[in-house]
Amino acid sequence: MNDSPLILQTAFSIGPVPITHVVLTTWAVMVVLAVGCFLLTRKLSVEPGSAQTVLELLVGTIDAQIESTMQSDPAPFRTLIGTLFIFILFANWASAIPNVEPPTAHLETDAALAAIVFAATIFHGVKSNGPLGYLKTFAEPSWVMIPLNLVEQITRTFSLMVRLFGNVMSGVFVVGIVLSLAGLLVPIPLMALDLLTGAVQAYIFAVLATVFIGAAVSGEGAENPRKDSH
Repeated sequence: MNDSPLILQTAFSIGPVPITHVVLTTWAVMVVLAVGCFLLTRKLSVEPGSAQTVLELLVGTIDAQIESTMQSDPAPFRTLIGTLFIFILFANWASAIPNVEPPTAHLETDAALAAIVFAATIFHGVKSNGPLGYLKTFAEPSWVMIPLNLVEQITRTFSLMVRLFGNVMSGVFVVGIVLSLAGLLVPIPLMALDLLTGAVQAYIFAVLATVFIGAAVSGEGAENPRKDSH
């Protein structure tokens, strides 16, 4: 990464609206995922092939993670959590393409993803507990905690954005410096580590989103999701 991650480079403009390289990369990732999902799911069968088996394994893993975290049916949350994980994973891995910066290495993309989780938390909290029931959760365990609980709602969303941005941006930045100093072959292990870090960060973001939504749905903290099973 040669430029500041806080500076967006304009690729072209549509009338008065500038289209940045980050937006183009984001659109490209979405198109690749949309086309890939269409091709993988258009001919599903009872006896799955290799591609369908991998897809079913991925969906099963996401469902298991949601169920173990939230102790509820994963179906209402599968689309959101699965989409967040897969999009962030491929967006992070865009760094493997020469001269392409991953969208998640820019604050704008990470802020949008965190805002989606914030809105989903409120939506599912109100849907599960009703407007009044959801508002009451901010007064737990005492009404004195209302300001702190409100601040926590905002700060944990901010932490989602900063965590993803910091980890992805730093990885791309380090690989870019080593590549410019050491040539093409030397940074390969670092690039492999960057891909692994991208996968881990996608997983962490999806898990934290599940925890936050689960806390809103249950009306309590999700740090100990199995306590109701005893």
